[in-house]
Amino acid sequence: MEFKNQYLTYTEYKELGGTLEETPFNILELEAQKNIDKYTTGKLIDLEDQITEVKVCTFKLIGLLDTYNSYDNQNKSISSESTDGYNISYNQATENVSKAKINEIKSIIKSDLAECKLDNGTPYLYVGV
Repeated sequence: MEFKNQYLTYTEYKELGGTLEETPFNILELEAQKNIDKYTTGKLIDLEDQITEVKVCTFKLIGLLDTYNSYDNQNKSISSESTDGYNISYNQATENVSKAKINEIKSIIKSDLAECKLDNGTPYLYVGV
């Protein structure tokens, strides 16, 4: 599967010190891009090239998303277990962890892109009229 119009390419990711293999990188880059698009209301989607701040923001988000994915996979505590048919149920990530993830995503995007503007002077994070 080919991923196009990435905010950060795999080559750039590796140059910044990224350690993920290409497939997990592509999946997390897409998730990072969707988060950036959400908070910039899609202003960056049609830009031919992304500025350094967007690339660094994407890099940071990939690291954060990878950390949360690892946490979700490793911290599944058993909520119930039955020995008859040997069933185990695991707790999912708590609501607090989900809120923390969202807050960290917002924080990275706001801190990295707060001063960035389109060519016409519109701030990336402007959502007003």
